[in-house]
Formats: sequence, structure tokens, C-alpha cells
Amino acid sequence: MTIVSVKTARPYQVTVGRELDAALVESIPPTAAKVLIVHSGAMRARADRLRDAITATGRTPILAEVPDAEQGKTAEVLAFCWKVLGQADFTRSDIVLGLGGGAVTDLSGFVAATWLRGIDVIQVPTTLLAMVDAAVGGKTGINTAEGKNLVGAFHEPLSVWCDIDALSTLPRNDLTAGLAEVVKGGFIADTEILAIIERETPLLRAAHEQAGARGAGGDESTGLDPAALPVLEELITRKLTVKATVVAADLKESFHREILNYGHTFGHAIEYTERYSWRHGAAVSVGMVYAAELARLVGKLDDADVERHRNILSGLGLPITYRPGRWDALYAAMRRDKKTRGDLLRFVILHGIGKPQRLEGPDPSLLVAAYESVSR
Repeated sequence: MTIVSVKTARPYQVTVGRELDAALVESIPPTAAKVLIVHSGAMRARADRLRDAITATGRTPILAEVPDAEQGKTAEVLAFCWKVLGQADFTRSDIVLGLGGGAVTDLSGFVAATWLRGIDVIQVPTTLLAMVDAAVGGKTGINTAEGKNLVGAFHEPLSVWCDIDALSTLPRNDLTAGLAEVVKGGFIADTEILAIIERETPLLRAAHEQAGARGAGGDESTGLDPAALPVLEELITRKLTVKATVVAADLKESFHREILNYGHTFGHAIEYTERYSWRHGAAVSVGMVYAAELARLVGKLDDADVERHRNILSGLGLPITYRPGRWDALYAAMRRDKKTRGDLLRFVILHGIGKPQRLEGPDPSLLVAAYESVSR
């Protein structure tokens, strides 16, 4: 078991390990008489087990099942959760627990942030993407018809519990998509992440294929190759350490935290244009290649650095190109990005591997040229 501390104004811990549910239940504050477990349908069995364990402590757990993925991040689902809280007479001493992927942790965090102007939330991410990114850092929110994550709040969790056993039945594409956020941590800060992935790509690819076979069959008694688990735990811990360091320095994204959005401006545009049919990690993978191509065009990265992006991401089975003929729609979506200021588009690019910086208002011709480099 590994613990990563997030040293913000209200410090909390992220626990990474296996068989963590007993410790998780013990960590619930004694002042919390009620616990709302917000979960996706795929997590129904684990939600039932947590409900039983919480009941045994004398508390009252309530389950709120929400749609999976981005379909759960809507005002309608948010209102449903508020209704459940209201009908159960939740007070400021009670707590929300988010059990699921990144969309569920985003939603449950926003539910907690907005109920009675803020109650505690414990995050229990069950996908690789949620473990290394969404559940940590206090960003919460929902989508609107106009874009992704445009409505939300900064609301830090009380604690985060990353149980690696949850990855054993994760579908292949979800595990692959989560690795994109891990790779991002290597490109913006911890280059050892990239070295580990380059060294262990065959093992990680085998883990993908095994996850796909077992996840599809729904057999919870089997899991990933045991040899892959220590590698995944180290990668998760390293990526969490990157995020914890950045968040501690800039919780509300005034400047430095924007580096965590590497690949996200173009990636979010793909998600929006494709009506969220793309997984977040897959879109960010293409977004990182786009950002690398843009950095090469402005003289910040060389050919070898861009090729390294392509090789690492494609080696893991992630997409590195997007379909042509969609520039106008992508550009319109990027203009709604939360980093945009007025008419000024802003991107996170690299000035060498591990050296992120901001690029403001690049020439539109460069944006088109970068798109042409990733459109196939």
C-alpha cells in the first residue's frame, strides 16, 4: 500500500493498494450519520458491499445509481442526486462517496460541493483514468450542451482510495485510455514514467488484452497478469505524485495547474465534436500529438520528441490521429475551452520533454497545419 499526500490548504491522502474497502469504511468520520454512495451501474455489486459494511458501523448508507460515463454528468442527474439528499435529510455533517469512473467522481464531487454549500466527499475511483486524474485535485463538474466541464466547482475530497483490484475487470479500452493520462504525467514532469512505459510496453499491452478478455466475460474472480500489477502501481503512484505537486502549488488553476491540461484543448474538442463517443484518454492521446506538432511548428520540440509522442502512445494501443475535414467544428469547440481568454486561444505545449509552457494566440495557420499533421 502506498500513500500520496496532497498538501493543499486542506491536506488529504490518496491511498493506492489492494483490498482497501475495510480501511475505507473505517476512515468515514464518526460525525457522518448518513452516506450517499453515488455509483455507476457497473459498480452496483461493490456499492452493495460497501452499503452493508457501512450499515454494520451504525450509519445509514443510501445508494444513488447514475448513468455511466459522460451521460451521467448532466444537470438532470445532478438534480436527481440533490433530490435524494433532500429526501434523506442530509446535513452538513453527512458525506457523499463517489464510486466509479471519472464521470462519477466529477459528478459526486459537484453534488457534495453544492449541497448546503459544501459537504465532505470521499472519492473511490474504479478506473485507471479516474485514479490518476479525475478523482484527485478537487475539480468537479458537469457538462452542458455547449461544452465539457463548463459548470463546476473546486471542492477537494476528504480522501481518495485507489484499489488496484478494480482494474482487474476493467474493459481493455478503458484501461488503455487511462494510460494516456499516465503518459501525460511523463511528458509534463516525471520523465521516468516514459522510461518505464517504453521498457514495459509489451507487459502493459498484454495486460490490455487480458483485461479485454476478462472484462468482457464479467469474471471478477480473475484479473490482470500479476506481473503487471507492480508496474501499474508504480505508474499510478508516480502520476499521482505529479498531480499532487501541481495541485498543491495551484489549486484553482490560476497558472501552473494548466500544465495538467496538456493535450486537453484539442482532446476536449474531439470529445465534444464526437458527442462524447470517444473515451477521454483516447481523445487526449491525439491531443498530445497535436500539441507536440504545434510545438514543433513554433520551434519548441524537435522531430525526435514528436516521434517519441507517437511511438509511446501508439505502442500502448492509443490513437494518434483524427479524421480529416473536421477543422471548423474542432476550432469552434476549442474556442470554448476553459483556458481561452476572450478571443485568445491558449495551449499547453512542451519546450523539451518534461518542460511544459503556455502558448498564447498562435497564428491560425499553425493551428491548421498541426491539425493536418494528425488528420489521416
